[in-house]
Amino acid sequence: MTLLTSTRLTGKVAIVSGSTQGIGADIARGLVAAGARVLVLGLGAADGEAVAAPLGDAAHFVETDITDDSQIDRAIETALQAFGRLDVLVNNACTYVDAGLASTREQWARTLDVNLVSAAIFAQKAAPHMPPGGVIVNMASTGGKFGAANRALYPASKAALIQFTRNLAVTLAPAGIRAVTVSPAWTWSPSMEQLAQGSIETADRIGKPFHPLGRVGRGHEVAQAVAFLCSDEASWISGCDVPVDGGFSSLGPDQGISPRDWFSRLA
Repeated sequence: MTLLTSTRLTGKVAIVSGSTQGIGADIARGLVAAGARVLVLGLGAADGEAVAAPLGDAAHFVETDITDDSQIDRAIETALQAFGRLDVLVNNACTYVDAGLASTREQWARTLDVNLVSAAIFAQKAAPHMPPGGVIVNMASTGGKFGAANRALYPASKAALIQFTRNLAVTLAPAGIRAVTVSPAWTWSPSMEQLAQGSIETADRIGKPFHPLGRVGRGHEVAQAVAFLCSDEASWISGCDVPVDGGFSSLGPDQGISPRDWFSRLA
């Protein structure tokens, strides 16, 4: 993993939910590399400390269940006490449980609570503490923009998060606070590592046809995009979705290959 260091976020303070592993941990590291101080949130003290400790005084871990409003309040208060301000909120925590059409009402309620409602409540509670120039990044997904057989909960929650963020951006604009979503495509993470049996080469090979850049993404690439969006360099970007997907969303079902080529392959 290669993190580009910069000073674009020097003086900024960020909260990153779901940052004890995977892309969330990469985002926390990326924000620190860009000069921010970061509150790492998630479940599992050992995992959280493993992310925060190497970052030194620039990071602090608080074990947090984002479906509990009082724990969200505690996290915000901790950031203010530890670092003196709050400029950035990255809503990254999510659940991937998805039984598609067979999902129960309880599973629907749980997924929407974690992936959508908790992000909305965190934004509601964090925004009053953010100065003009503050930024809320909601982590969406290409899964929220395209159909996928035998899935329902995760895509629906991410699609809703994209729409909520548009509304959030307009609502918070008078306060000078921006809101965006970031939608990664296939990205190397614990879930993909499990699917690929630990081989990033396998993940790249299987993901190649769906990503014009010919591989799956790396967490640090997502992190660097988030760091840019949180900086003053992105001060005119709000209310939109930013695909960080290696070109995934530029392809249609034909994978970007013309009918002529498909017919020649299959003839």
